[in-house]
Amino acid sequence: MDLELLASLSTAIDDVLRQPEWRTALDSLFISMRAVFIFDNVAIFRRDPKTGSTDVIYARAIGRGKAAEADAAWGQELVAEVLSTRKRILREPGKPSGKTDRLQRPHMLGLPLIVGGRLSAALVFTRFGGPDFIAEHVHLASLIAFSAAALVNNHDLQEAYGVLDSVQRQMRLQDDFVSTVSHELRTPLGFIKGYATSLMREDTTWDTGTQREFLGIIEEESDRLTSLIDNMLQSARLQTRTAQFKFAPLRLDALIRDVATRVRANHPGVRIDFNFGTVPVMQGDSARLTQVFENLFTNAIKYAPGSPVDISMRHEGDLLHITFGDQGEGIAEEFLPFLFERFYRVPGDAGVTGTGLGLYICKQIVLAHRGKIWVESVLDRGTTFHIELPVEHDA
Repeated sequence: MDLELLASLSTAIDDVLRQPEWRTALDSLFISMRAVFIFDNVAIFRRDPKTGSTDVIYARAIGRGKAAEADAAWGQELVAEVLSTRKRILREPGKPSGKTDRLQRPHMLGLPLIVGGRLSAALVFTRFGGPDFIAEHVHLASLIAFSAAALVNNHDLQEAYGVLDSVQRQMRLQDDFVSTVSHELRTPLGFIKGYATSLMREDTTWDTGTQREFLGIIEEESDRLTSLIDNMLQSARLQTRTAQFKFAPLRLDALIRDVATRVRANHPGVRIDFNFGTVPVMQGDSARLTQVFENLFTNAIKYAPGSPVDISMRHEGDLLHITFGDQGEGIAEEFLPFLFERFYRVPGDAGVTGTGLGLYICKQIVLAHRGKIWVESVLDRGTTFHIELPVEHDA
């Protein structure tokens, strides 16, 4: 192998290794190498450390086997031998007897790949009908195998970093949740304890109006405490899929109007605008869906005070598409992907109480109805939640 060729190969490999997506990088690697190293099929097999089985994680038909890719040989049997012997293995078909289909005469070269510091993968090159692999070809294939192993290893590291980052973020969210819940629990308990103690004082006589006021505060804070505990228990049941759902025919437009009536009773100043088309009866759990819409109303009132709440519903094919929109401050785009995560609260909302469970519960309920929920928001223009629910639910 001359130095000029080696230098050009080194430059090509360096460019490939800089690509961020590993499969695209492997495509580029094998296509660029094929100019100096002929092969028809290439495949990378990965061994599962638990079961010992091997699976294809990358495969590409480039040459003469491309038209019959599904029927072509990929080297599954050769891989087991490569992984057990830990050596390069060359398997030639021998001289043909008479006229033989090229696909029936694969020349295969298997090479071990060291990924993550251990032999856990193998690379197989296949030529249909020849020519034979010579020593220079084997050396080139070894160079390619080293680069392929580096790409697979980089992919594994990226996945590991992604998992680690997800775990760390979840741990941070749980820490924040514990802190938030501690505050949320102490606040109503403090009110209940304080006003109950005041009513029990023997050195003071409270008039009837004051007693009713104190008892009203105690009742409100007790309801708040009950709601918080219910949300915590419900989120746990939804996460473990032990929550029970009771599906029955219902009119979703009527259900939303009922929820809106209760919202107006508690928040007389809120303006709610409906834009409902003709919608059919659907299958759903009315109690659970009520929770979803109550939560969306609560969010709109809490995070967009003074803004009207616009609700639309359309029957689109086999789906009902519902939107809840407000004209509040909106949510920065960087926070939108995390809104439905358990315990997540948008940074900067320190003045607004909450546990980060509401939207998580909404999503799990919608998913249980075989639907989906997502959010769109523009800063200073408002936020819109979208829900799609199937009219017919498959139990």
